[in-house]
Amino acid sequence: MSYLFHNLLHFSRLLHAAGLDVHAGRMPEAAAALSHVNVGRQSDFYFALRTLLIHRHQDLAPFDAAFRAFWRRHSDNSSGVDPNALWERPRRGAPQVEFSLRDESSTGDGAVRTLPDAVELTAPLSYSAREVSRTKDFSEFSQEELRDARTMLEALRWAPGLRLTRRWTAGAGNTANFRQMIRTNLRYGGEPLKIPTKERKQKPRPLVVLCDISGSMERYSRMLLHFMHTVAAATRRCEAFLFATRLTRITHELSSGDVDAALSKIAQQVSDWSGGTRIGEALRTFNTDWARRTLAHGAVAMIISDGWDRGDPEVLRNEIARLRRMCHRLVWLNPLLGSPDYQPLTRGMRAALPYIDDFLPVHNLESLEGLAEHLNRLKPRTMRACLQRI
Repeated sequence: MSYLFHNLLHFSRLLHAAGLDVHAGRMPEAAAALSHVNVGRQSDFYFALRTLLIHRHQDLAPFDAAFRAFWRRHSDNSSGVDPNALWERPRRGAPQVEFSLRDESSTGDGAVRTLPDAVELTAPLSYSAREVSRTKDFSEFSQEELRDARTMLEALRWAPGLRLTRRWTAGAGNTANFRQMIRTNLRYGGEPLKIPTKERKQKPRPLVVLCDISGSMERYSRMLLHFMHTVAAATRRCEAFLFATRLTRITHELSSGDVDAALSKIAQQVSDWSGGTRIGEALRTFNTDWARRTLAHGAVAMIISDGWDRGDPEVLRNEIARLRRMCHRLVWLNPLLGSPDYQPLTRGMRAALPYIDDFLPVHNLESLEGLAEHLNRLKPRTMRACLQRI
């Protein structure tokens, strides 16, 4: 329900701009109420929000117009409504915007009229009865669903944990700050009456993503590249690579703000698209040429692959063990793991599994939400953990 709450916040801004006394602080209560109704049914969704947010009769007309924009079809470009009607609140007379709720599941065309350019910026964040399913497999996405999924990906928070730096700062730590203690206690004749403490500074961890674009991963490649572009834009330090039979760095291409332009550049640069898979050789190239500069400062390494490998399993075993020793945490995302009948029986997966910290699915939007929550929960490595690893 996280994506729905994000959209409700934008709905509250739309109501506030229409002149209604609705602020974002009331949205948690609305989201809690929606968990008890069928959010796929337009009438239930409408009356739940209207009951909680509207308390005056004169607010019904602007609320209805705003709700129509919120529950819009993305593919509907009709313009039968005056764009100024959403913002105008007549003091007298009948409402200028007529609103008639119709259930999407009822017979007939059931079309929901959309508001034109006045709310075009709100449309990508609207609820939409045609919202792409969070549990639908990426391999079954249409172009329209792929565009809708981009907005949902951008709403997620990607922060692969924090790392402890070598610098110290005054804080509520467990280490005595002797320099500060001496300066503070000079006024007491040098007696240590006050003992200030210090703690290590924390910074976001770098993220390194290696994505398989071989033939077996072709049906997931489109969505996974959008995922990598979103993560690269949201993370301060992110390195991205593609591999099939060889390794290709695409960090610079993903830095473009236009995802379509970025994917076009990547398609021109990568020559082994939908080819064979040699995961071990690709990891050897990464460990030799890129690991020292990209895995510094406790980076989180993320491999996206189904594990189908045509190379030597022993090479893969040695290289992934080497990669694990250099990174803070190794995450393997497998789109096949979303199937309840899947078992990691391929040579590649059996060789890699002993060295993987987190083996997670990456086949739908729900799995990406779970991945974002997992990365955000990563804690700084303690000094004891560092010594145990050495």
